[in-house]
Amino acid sequence: MSEKTYIDALAEALREEFDRDENVFMMGEDIGIYGGAFGVTKGMYPKYKDKLLDTPISEASIVGAGVGCALVGMRPIVEIMFSDFMMDAMEWIVNQAAKLRYMTGGQLKVPMVIRAPMGCGTGAAAQHSQSLPALFAHIPGLKVVMPATPYDVKGMLKAAVRDDNPVIFFEHKLLYWTKGDVPEGDYTVPIGKAAVKREGKDITIIAGSIMVPRSMEAAEKLKEYGIDAEVIDIRSLVPMDVETIVESVSKTGKAIIVEDDNKNNGWGSEVVSKLIESDAFDYLDEPIKRLAGKDIPIPYAPELERAAVPQIEDIIEGVKEIFDKR
Repeated sequence: MSEKTYIDALAEALREEFDRDENVFMMGEDIGIYGGAFGVTKGMYPKYKDKLLDTPISEASIVGAGVGCALVGMRPIVEIMFSDFMMDAMEWIVNQAAKLRYMTGGQLKVPMVIRAPMGCGTGAAAQHSQSLPALFAHIPGLKVVMPATPYDVKGMLKAAVRDDNPVIFFEHKLLYWTKGDVPEGDYTVPIGKAAVKREGKDITIIAGSIMVPRSMEAAEKLKEYGIDAEVIDIRSLVPMDVETIVESVSKTGKAIIVEDDNKNNGWGSEVVSKLIESDAFDYLDEPIKRLAGKDIPIPYAPELERAAVPQIEDIIEGVKEIFDKR
């Protein structure tokens, strides 16, 4: 076990999967000599020239080629420079990758990973800063994950590469330089399993992606107010680990969901629905609260950009509001 950044753990997973399986390779814009827009493949090209394929600037072509390669037995990893640009490839993602295994009765498989940097906080404005996991979680046939820690990003990417279904792999850009313990060598983190990142008894904070470290820091500060918060990292939207969430909320009796994307029809509403339909509903002492981004395009101005999505102080205030109502 050693401390690594999120981006180094991600690169380590890529190298190990390249070495493990000759069918694994990666396509994307400037991922070769340049090393990728965020440096994920920086320094890899001399050793992996046959594994890193630079492509034209055409997301539809990149994903379409990935689908074709997956259908003939390869295991492509497709990098989209900014997740916002996946809109240019929706035909291939939604109508082809997500459907072909079902429509052929399992005769065809699409073992493809689409890596997609997402999120705001870098001053990249509205067309480069969206968080879109909920959009893809709505599509049957896709798996959708958003690892929050270096440990998870390595283990979940390896699990995604080995999965026979298309996996949309969201990486928040602000997480790339965060640090955490990562085991040496091969391991996987199952897709569809949430993690209890912090145990507590008074309230459950259900978070994903960048909101996990913010919720962890908020939970520590909430101790000053006598509130012992449990933090659940949802990790995977499809499949979703409802059992872990229900078990936690049944214990604490209160729940707040913290999302990075905008609130309207966000993934938090699906979590609320699952909780209402479950046994946890009988244990709730207060209505379930949601904190999410504003229903606006992400602004360019730093102050407005910061105000567009929940920050640590917003999570603290959101939790306190639940307790202040008592």
